[in-house]
Amino acid sequence: MAAMAGLLTARGLARAAALGGALGLTGLLGGCGSTIPGLGSSEPPPPPVQQTQPLTPPSGDVLGTGPTRVAIILPITQGGQPSAVGASLRNAAELAMEQAGSSITLIIKDDGSSPAGARAAAEAALQEGAQAFIGPLYAGNVREVGMIGRRANRPVIAFSTDSSVAARGVYLLSFLVESYVNRVVDYAADRGKRSIAAMVPESDYGNAALAAFQSAAGRRGLRVVTIERYPEGNPQAAAQKIGGIAGQIDSLFIPEQAANMAGVSRALTAAGVKPGTIQVLGTGVWADSRVLNLPLLQGAWFSSPENSGFNDFAQRYRAKFNSDPVRLASLAYDTVTFVGALAGAQRLNEASLTDGNGAVGADGLFRLRGDGLNDRGLSVQQIRAGQTTVVSPAPRSFTGGRSGT
Repeated sequence: MAAMAGLLTARGLARAAALGGALGLTGLLGGCGSTIPGLGSSEPPPPPVQQTQPLTPPSGDVLGTGPTRVAIILPITQGGQPSAVGASLRNAAELAMEQAGSSITLIIKDDGSSPAGARAAAEAALQEGAQAFIGPLYAGNVREVGMIGRRANRPVIAFSTDSSVAARGVYLLSFLVESYVNRVVDYAADRGKRSIAAMVPESDYGNAALAAFQSAAGRRGLRVVTIERYPEGNPQAAAQKIGGIAGQIDSLFIPEQAANMAGVSRALTAAGVKPGTIQVLGTGVWADSRVLNLPLLQGAWFSSPENSGFNDFAQRYRAKFNSDPVRLASLAYDTVTFVGALAGAQRLNEASLTDGNGAVGADGLFRLRGDGLNDRGLSVQQIRAGQTTVVSPAPRSFTGGRSGT
């Protein structure tokens, strides 16, 4: 399939669909049953900071020759060693510059995976004329760059999954758990589910998912029978309580990471929960081979971007770099392309960044919100026999105009 010609505004989707064959958009706009390992995983943990001297990252690479200078701050190194995640994000940004290079010059900065490094990188980028920041990845680093960006009136579009670091002018173009939860709970309610329970790990991801779940369940009028918390890696007691009220619920929400789902599944099975008796709900972290073959999760629903756009991006990435991208790499690709498109139209300002119509990238429809969070057009997928099938396609446009405050 031909490469995607560039990021599209949602307003142009109808025309793009009509031209899909010529522009190579069929894969971007369609769905498929393949899986994406690690989709939506929370950001990888930064290493312990062992700072013995002031961190001054090197200037790094400069890509493109466009008139608008944009800094991308990435964890190129972690703990003093090269980072596979940082390298993949950097490569994805280079791939995006094939479209954006005529409108922006991209200044690549290493934050050393630390807040101090991120602060130093941002300050150096400002001295080099950066008019906007892309990245960083880690929440603490985003806070540092966000403070610098707001002080200099430069927008920041970062990749953290911690929604607490979002603010006006500091946007997150990441896979936020809130979006996943809203989509799957809405779908369950639309399919007639009324009595729900939640089994939630005591983790940052679990805390964020639980807050979103309670809000979504209240908004949809669902009866929450119980919420059971458990220490990470120790779900047995919570599973026993779920087993005891299994006859009172028609659905069970489990916002757990893929690596831990085998243990959760075993605990629930031992507690008497049988496959197919309760509709199990999850988030995008379940788009992972470690989840798809678990017996208890056959028939489960989880929210996720549709896969075809990422698959097309990954194919182009492999052709250029002879390796597979990490799942987060599409965030760098989409953001660089998005910023390049706006800069080319001389509209790199808050109104354009938060346009309510949004845009379409490798992970589908998205829009930045005035409060710094994002909305994504997500599908709902069902697990069957180790595969996923789209049971509710991702929307092709946003309704209701501008979102956020």
